Amino acid sequence: MGVMRRIVLAGPLQAAAWMTGSIVSFTAMAVSGRELADSHDTFEIMTYRSLMGIVIVVSVASWAGTLREIGLKNLHLHAIRNAFHFAGQNLWLFAVIATPFAQVLALEFTSPIWAMFLAAVVLAEPLTRIRVLSALIGFAGILLVARPDSSLAFSPGLVAAGLAAIGLAGAAVFTRLLTRTATISCILFHMTAMQAIMGLVAAGHDGRIAPPTFESAPLLAVVGISGLVAHFCMTKALSIAPAAIVMPIDFARLPIIALVGIAFYSEPLDLLVLLGTAIIFLANYINIRTETRTIAPR
Repeated sequence: MGVMRRIVLAGPLQAAAWMTGSIVSFTAMAVSGRELADSHDTFEIMTYRSLMGIVIVVSVASWAGTLREIGLKNLHLHAIRNAFHFAGQNLWLFAVIATPFAQVLALEFTSPIWAMFLAAVVLAEPLTRIRVLSALIGFAGILLVARPDSSLAFSPGLVAAGLAAIGLAGAAVFTRLLTRTATISCILFHMTAMQAIMGLVAAGHDGRIAPPTFESAPLLAVVGISGLVAHFCMTKALSIAPAAIVMPIDFARLPIIALVGIAFYSEPLDLLVLLGTAIIFLANYINIRTETRTIAPR
């Protein structure tokens, strides 16, 4: 009995350890992005991140022997997926620079709710009653975070955070569509390559792209590496334990990033934002638990 109990606990504990790496990496990415605001705009930051990503993806694919998996099939789907992701990432970074961390993160957590509606259109996934209920609960949480009756409701940073969640949701849905015909190496290569081109066009539209400096280069490296590490850690956690266990751990990012904002940027602790995030978490958790039970073997 003791051995069995240790085996049962091992999965969730290992998943929690991997999610700790994801939380630390996402937090490092947010802080580095804000610190880079004085020397680079968001397009430049994401361009350097993508260029670094190409090197990393090609190097890892060469080492793993998966370079041959990178092809030109379904380029239009890759383009749509990366347009969503490029928009979402740049809007998220702008929001991180312009808005308190806790509010950005709270709205980022609405991404699964938007993905639910986009999946119904793109993947023909049904909108069940539970999915609609979780979306309505999540919307109540959004109202608490955004507060339409306040002066903050339509601030550029808050609007960017909300739109970023939709962009990231679109990227997730088209990634799921692409996994039917493309490998991870192929998806990641086109992600970094296409977004590097998009970034160069967007960053260079005025004929100027600020080169990395002695001060900004380490921070750009943190943004580039931490993003990949965060998603790798989350993927590992999901391979060890069910989403119903893993994803609630991700919500620990909110108090952590809120404390970082308070300690280093004198951001206020907004109890309504915390309450709104808790409601958004409840909406996601209801949907995750329901989906897990639906696909679980009988």
